[in-house]
Amino acid sequence: MKFHQTPLKGAYVIEPEKRGDERGWFARIFCEKEMAAAGLVERFVQVNNSYNAQAGTLRGMHYQLPPAPEVKIVRCVRGALWDAIVDLRPDSPTYLKWHGVELTAENRLAYYVPRGFAHGFVTLEPDTEALYLASAFYEPSAERGLRWNDPAIGVQWPAVGTIISDKDAAWPDFDPGYHGVEHLRGL
Repeated sequence: MKFHQTPLKGAYVIEPEKRGDERGWFARIFCEKEMAAAGLVERFVQVNNSYNAQAGTLRGMHYQLPPAPEVKIVRCVRGALWDAIVDLRPDSPTYLKWHGVELTAENRLAYYVPRGFAHGFVTLEPDTEALYLASAFYEPSAERGLRWNDPAIGVQWPAVGTIISDKDAAWPDFDPGYHGVEHLRGL
């Protein structure tokens, strides 16, 4: 596995290293030892699968506050999506900065999303599926979100989401008090 640092502190794009012969190829997409050697979280308690029937489906921007902040590893297993993260850790040098990457079934890249980051994606093709590992269990009382098109953050989405849940559309613009970012200090 190759770990490519993004411009956001602690966030990585993970590229599988293919090893092939006349039969095809083999690639490791998760390895506890390699994650630990790279200084990344290597214990995950949930694996989630998201199916999206239509292109333009937007999910996010979600995160969890302590005591259930989560690391995610997100991978597209069918179709294509554009995945965005926002650093919400107030003591981070990349606080309130965002980064996005295209994940496709063809490029097989994964996104390592650290604790204290909001995460969301928009599908670029119909019938897109994402598979993601989570280091903490879903905790409704710890869940927060920020509006996908919050002007204070300014994520430059490649496609405007045409399908957005009522919940995701209702997240407010960024407010440090409401969004609980003080609880993310030190992550």
